[in-house]
Amino acid sequence: MLQHIPVRIRRLKAALLIPLVAILAACDRAVLNPAGDVARQQRDIIYISTGLMLLIIVPVMLLIVVFAWRYRKGAGGTYDPDFDHSTSLELVIWSVPLLIIIILGALTWSSTHLLDPFRPLDMKANAQEARAPVSDPLRVQVVSLDWKWLFIYPEQGIATVNELALPVDRQVRFDLTSTNMMNTFYAPTMAGMIYVMPGMQSTLHAVLNRPGSYEGLSANYSGHGFADMRFQLKGMDQAAFDNWVAQAKASGRTLDLASYYQLAKPSEKVPPMFFGSVDQDLYRRVLERCVEPGTPCMTDLMEYDRKQGGGHPHETRPGAGMPQRGNSMPMHGPKAEGALLREPSEKGSGANVTKPANPADAGGATRPNDPRNRDMSALDPRSAPFARADANA
Repeated sequence: MLQHIPVRIRRLKAALLIPLVAILAACDRAVLNPAGDVARQQRDIIYISTGLMLLIIVPVMLLIVVFAWRYRKGAGGTYDPDFDHSTSLELVIWSVPLLIIIILGALTWSSTHLLDPFRPLDMKANAQEARAPVSDPLRVQVVSLDWKWLFIYPEQGIATVNELALPVDRQVRFDLTSTNMMNTFYAPTMAGMIYVMPGMQSTLHAVLNRPGSYEGLSANYSGHGFADMRFQLKGMDQAAFDNWVAQAKASGRTLDLASYYQLAKPSEKVPPMFFGSVDQDLYRRVLERCVEPGTPCMTDLMEYDRKQGGGHPHETRPGAGMPQRGNSMPMHGPKAEGALLREPSEKGSGANVTKPANPADAGGATRPNDPRNRDMSALDPRSAPFARADANA
């Protein structure tokens, strides 16, 4: 019976490895196989960060085995009951992790600024691109719908659903927003994730340096159709991209407000769609949430508030874009001083200030020592401010 135990253990280990191999086979290596310069730099940061952290993890794991073997019971080691400090050991324990943290911090700080999605790209990915003429970025407007992606090419005058084609070695500027809820635009082979929200615009600069067919997806849970909210990302040369634009124009479909109403309805597993023409003002209306007729746009509301006494809509001071109402504090200038910081003459305690001799004379309130104050039913509801406001209304 004991002779069969090792065989069973080996079979059990092999059976446990099968699901692990299956899980690894299902992993997508898109993050580690970039097709664009931004994704390549992000992959390099992952490699460098992982290597720096392994400088601590690997020695620690090895030393655990070494210490357990060397200082096992009854073998090796020097007994020193008075040991309490070692300067050299402390230097090794603290200096190496501190140095790694400093390097990781510097790497994170520099990459955060260099790979800022709002920052235009200013580097050449390879020698071929360095010799290529510099062209303006291709503009693509992205709208997150339920549950599909809308791509508008304003310069080409076309729009697509769940299919994004880009010319290789040309910088692309994405302007992104959402119609209903927060979402995340993610094309792992081209660039990192960027969030989109209704009424707000995000910007992403990226480039594809290798032709091919890739996949993009939604990386933020957004409801029932989230799992199938994916789009095709195609990288092609300029000639192939021009042909792709011509095919989209030949579709004969128009994306106007009426067709957008139908498109914006929740739907799942939507196949790629093409629109040969698009309303040039559609993206702005989606961003400012005024697609429906009669709905004022956000810029119109801000302009109205500015005319009513508010500040400039792009003013950065707190409250500068909001109008002042009633006796509210002023929106600009220094903060008003409280009564504790004022002189007695500034508080209105002079002889020309009239005060009621009796608190009951001010609005019919009871005296401070009146026993009826303990009985809330003794208050006259007609003297309450809200009651007077309702009577005036």
